[in-house]
Amino acid sequence: MAEPKLGQPVSRRLGALLVREGLIDNEQLARALQEQKGSNDKLGSILVKLNLVTDEKLIEFLSRQYGIQSITLSQLDVDPDVLKLVPEQLARKYEVLPVKRQGNQLTLAMGDPTNVFALDDVGFMTNLQVVPMVTSQAAIRKAIDRAYESQGGTMADLVSEFEGAAADVELVDGGEESAAKVDVFELKESADEAPIVRLINMILVDAIRRGASDIHLEPYEKVFRVRFRVDGVLHEIMTPPKRLEAALTSRVKIMSNLDIAERRLPQDGRIKLRFKERDIDFRVSTLPTIFGEKTVMRILDKESLQLDLAMLGFDPWCLEQFTRAIHNPHGMILITGPTGSGKTTTLYSAIHTINSPDINIMTAEDPVEYNLKGVNQVQINEEIGRTFAGALRAFLRQDPDVILVGETRDLETAQIGIRAALTGHLVLTTLHTNDCPSTVARLLDMGIPPFLVSSSLMLILAQRLGRRVCKDCKQPYEADEETLVPYGHIPQGLGKVNFYKGKGCATCSFTGMRGRVAIYEVMPASQEIRDLIIRNAPAVELGEMAQAQGMKTLRQNALQKVLDGMMTVEEVLRVTLG
Repeated sequence: MAEPKLGQPVSRRLGALLVREGLIDNEQLARALQEQKGSNDKLGSILVKLNLVTDEKLIEFLSRQYGIQSITLSQLDVDPDVLKLVPEQLARKYEVLPVKRQGNQLTLAMGDPTNVFALDDVGFMTNLQVVPMVTSQAAIRKAIDRAYESQGGTMADLVSEFEGAAADVELVDGGEESAAKVDVFELKESADEAPIVRLINMILVDAIRRGASDIHLEPYEKVFRVRFRVDGVLHEIMTPPKRLEAALTSRVKIMSNLDIAERRLPQDGRIKLRFKERDIDFRVSTLPTIFGEKTVMRILDKESLQLDLAMLGFDPWCLEQFTRAIHNPHGMILITGPTGSGKTTTLYSAIHTINSPDINIMTAEDPVEYNLKGVNQVQINEEIGRTFAGALRAFLRQDPDVILVGETRDLETAQIGIRAALTGHLVLTTLHTNDCPSTVARLLDMGIPPFLVSSSLMLILAQRLGRRVCKDCKQPYEADEETLVPYGHIPQGLGKVNFYKGKGCATCSFTGMRGRVAIYEVMPASQEIRDLIIRNAPAVELGEMAQAQGMKTLRQNALQKVLDGMMTVEEVLRVTLG
């Protein structure tokens, strides 16, 4: 019988062929077929596992059967540049491994060299001619684990269940733009190609699984890279071929109902996906750069939203002061911190805590990130004149009890908010300042008279987010409390204590950090603080008075979390000022 050619179906089943070759007998075949039931493993892999045939003999047989060369992977070290040509999720999905590149040819080790989908997708991704070589399923799985783990896990943890994950992604709310121009039509056509759709779906799913907050698709002169922000830190995930840049960007634009023909101006959109019975929103922003359009997707996962104040990371004193403030009938509460410091979560948690059928709560947000039951939420749209100040004026005619203003950006919004706080409304809003005392200075700089700030202000809360030590691999080491004093810690007489750091494990992607904890600085507006504000006292004096009355600075609060085993000293220094 002539050897079958690559791409043609083998005339007999593998088991029967192995029996004919004398490598196994019919009894052994029956045993292997029974073992294979309910398993995703191929028959050859089962035979090796049962020690009915050796890996070497199986590979030799497959090479003859398929009419292509075999390859032994156990001692093979793959060039990192070659490995980068095929993303890890693709290698695991099809059980393939790039092993060598010569000119425009890529040698690909495969467990099943008749898988034309694998050959087509790898050829499309790399723009190279794929030359397959055969090996066993068990050997290629081990080689993939070894090769990609040594590269730091390009898209780690996309295991066998990920094969169907991309198919589980359903676009709930989106649209497709039609365009008359030929180039736009071609762009849309390429964006709708199956490998492009699968790759974008894989990126979205992997970001959700890693708990990422943002996805960055970034074009540079010669490369195109994908980065995820996980626990506040950006990690490079993969570098798709530069030639796929336009198609990947266009695919995201189509999903978010943006104009794929417009590449000169920034655009904003939204994607709503359903993944494994979960509705997840992605806030999409595109920005033209000198080498192409950069796309950032903010992930808004309702299931990950923590609305319990007690679980956010407040120490008992801070929690008591903040809880008391949000239950007051009127006054202004200010929450400060940079973008991505968790202000929205704290605001939503406060609203969730006080929300009840007998309270009218109204919010003005840009954008509305999560829908809150029983709360009237308004989306700011400055293009049509729906500004924070305009929304706030309208709120006051809607009989509100509690008003949330997403951000106080200008004097007009600040003035209306303060007047609302003085006329019987509880007002919660945010400012971009570094700490509590400087927030007062910011309001005064905006032009608010000191007596109005003093009369309306109830509490200021500054916050940051720091990475937690991974719970699965945290290890103690002995240290002295005094070592924290140079960083601003006030000694408590603890002496020798245990600090913790993460060793690194699969759960935390070998970073030693997993999840985040909030760090708070809470400054209640006591009578002494109000008097200092009326006198226009400097921020330093306000800070000294607040600390004398029990306030801990952000640095002090963070260092306490080191003593509690939640954070490392290095992480504290990264996220707080001394």
